[in-house]
Amino acid sequence: MLTGKQKRYLRKEAHHLTPIFQIGKSGVSKNMIDQIDDVLEKRELIKVSVLQNNFEDKHELAEQIAKGTDAHIVQVIGNIIVLYRESAEHKQLDLP
Repeated sequence: MLTGKQKRYLRKEAHHLTPIFQIGKSGVSKNMIDQIDDVLEKRELIKVSVLQNNFEDKHELAEQIAKGTDAHIVQVIGNIIVLYRESAEHKQLDLP
């Protein structure tokens, strides 16, 4: 579980990132979770965009992705989900 200080740090680091994945009307699929898992291993911190044509709750989508990838939800703001998972091989961020 991330502390408040760690979440603030990760939000600051994610501010300049652009979303890598988009969730459309079809929702979250197993293939998408696998791809997000691979990218999290390389980058540790990513943004996912939820498109306007998706009518599911953004917090539920974030929970599905986090559970499938064993990641932490840093923030859900507007249509953007920020996820973090520490990488075993490509460690880039040192959390406070």
